[in-house]
Amino acid sequence: MTPLINAVPQRQGAVGPRAGDLPGGCVALAELAGHVLGRPVHHVPQSPELSAVDGGIASRAVLTGPNRAAQLAALEAPGGPVLTIGGDCGVELVPIGVARYRYGPGLGVAWFDAHADLNTAATSPSGAFHGMVLRSLLGEGDPEFAAAPALEPGRAVLLGTRVFDPEERSAVARGLAVTSVDALAGAEKLYVHVDLDVLDPSEFGGLNHPEPDGWTIARLVSALDSLAAYDVVGAGVTECVGTAREVEVLEPVLAALGRLLGP
Repeated sequence: MTPLINAVPQRQGAVGPRAGDLPGGCVALAELAGHVLGRPVHHVPQSPELSAVDGGIASRAVLTGPNRAAQLAALEAPGGPVLTIGGDCGVELVPIGVARYRYGPGLGVAWFDAHADLNTAATSPSGAFHGMVLRSLLGEGDPEFAAAPALEPGRAVLLGTRVFDPEERSAVARGLAVTSVDALAGAEKLYVHVDLDVLDPSEFGGLNHPEPDGWTIARLVSALDSLAAYDVVGAGVTECVGTAREVEVLEPVLAALGRLLGP
């Protein structure tokens, strides 16, 4: 089946200096995705407002209120695989949570990201939810965000991850998330998350939270193509702050995701 493309221009999960550019980056990337995949783009409305830090999470009220409600409504009857274009990484809480509910405990997640996103509100140095989203999907942390049902421990594989906070290292050490792609071997269905900061900043400059020593676009495309044997039910691309001209270099990445998601 052909994929549904949802553009989710959320920025409240990020608190950095370029967080305000995430909605524009989302729109630019979604337009390119629609062109590459030959599909219309559904723009999911997201509040532009910020709200107070509450319980250690910035903009909690917006994240758990109108933004989440709009995303859930957009996924009530997708009718096939879904490509979510963010926005910050927090946009992945809903589509991966819905996929886990629909497809059961055999769902695996390939998490391409410079950061592990395994903090909790108690351990996050910033209060930004995008650094907690994978921990939430694994059922831990703040109960307003913790997925139920949760991903099974060891079903989320970190790929290209090179920045870990101490608590994130502890989570990996106890097997909550893993760093070997071999762990996907038993996955019945697969979701593919791509935070563009997995790329080196020299490859793509429109990164919200760039980190050195990242991957090339060619390496990312090759890694995505290596997942072709899996039944990929959804994918997300997040953390873009690039302009329409800047995102053009990402066409091979979007094409690779299109191959995984079907015709």
